[in-house]
Order: sequence, then C-alpha cells, then structure tokens
Amino acid sequence: MKVNNSAHSPLRELAHRASDGVEVVLFWHEVANELTVSVSDARSGAYFELAADPDEALDVFEHPYAHAAFRGLPYQEALLASWAHAENESAPALGLQC
Repeated sequence: MKVNNSAHSPLRELAHRASDGVEVVLFWHEVANELTVSVSDARSGAYFELAADPDEALDVFEHPYAHAAFRGLPYQEALLASWAHAENESAPALGLQC
C-alpha cells in the first residue's frame, strides 16, 4: 500500500510493515491533522482502520488487532468488498452458508 508522499499529498505514510500477508500502515492526514492505522490481511480479505491519538499511534501501529478488539471492532467481519463478493460466490459451490 504505497501513498504518494510528495509535498502536495494531504495523506502521509509515516510507518509501514508487512508480514505473512498482513500489511499495517500508519497515516497522517495533514489537512485534518489526524492519525490512522490501516490493516489489510491478504489471506482473509479483512481490512479495517483505527483512529489513533498522537500519544498512542505507535502502539496502535504495533498492536492493531489488540486495539481493534479492545474497541469492539469486529475486524474479522470487515472484509474488503472484492473478498466478500468472492466469498459469497464460492460458498454455494463449497456447500457453505454465508
């Protein structure tokens, strides 16, 4: 997940890490002066974002699943639209109910 970090982009990537299909990115929204951590899991299709206060941004970046669980975010149900569509199409063929 690359973002244009030019001087004209209102969205800045401050930190990025990827491991075993999970990608975590810490963004700073310059115009709103807000921090967001986005998480995408290529294995399951899950995607979610968490707002982060400046004093907790690195902790949210390092432990996004713990923060999502603490906030009650159902991240396992937050599939990307393309994954949800593919999952629903394959469910009848596999004898699954979605």
